[in-house]
Amino acid sequence: MELNLNRKKKADIIIAIDPDVEKSGVALLDVEKRKLKVASFPFPDLIDYFSHAKREYEIKHKCLIIVVEAGWLNNSNWHIGPRDTRAIAAAKGNATGRNQETGRKIIEMARHIGLNVEEIKPLRKYWKGKDGKITPQELQSFTGFKGRSNQDGRDAALIAWVYAGLPIRISHI
Repeated sequence: MELNLNRKKKADIIIAIDPDVEKSGVALLDVEKRKLKVASFPFPDLIDYFSHAKREYEIKHKCLIIVVEAGWLNNSNWHIGPRDTRAIAAAKGNATGRNQETGRKIIEMARHIGLNVEEIKPLRKYWKGKDGKITPQELQSFTGFKGRSNQDGRDAALIAWVYAGLPIRISHI
């Protein structure tokens, strides 16, 4: 199967964010060169990164867009397992709510800085990793990215790649 989502907006540079309370996954994609950088930043550093990127890419006359995974756009956020206690269910709900609020604040601050921002639904989990998450090997297979990354960073890289409309080959579904 090949995923290829054609987006309406053309962007030269895509910064994709997988929001998290502690450190959000961040991927910067130069669409033309198909060059990908992956990192994770705590909230204050991410906002500084936005300001730096805005200055840098405005000077180069590049169209920059921020794409943020917006879990609140899902119809349901029910993450309870059949054996979860009330305490576990409450903790999961709290964690989900905190991550989603982080995402909303990231969007608010990016817009405040004057950046173009798009909220997107979380991508479906097709991958071989735990809970259907993408593995480093899978990400490398279609992006060529060989650097170190955590799960949030890989998720952000996948968001950027899909948003750009670049092809992804999934052979195991």
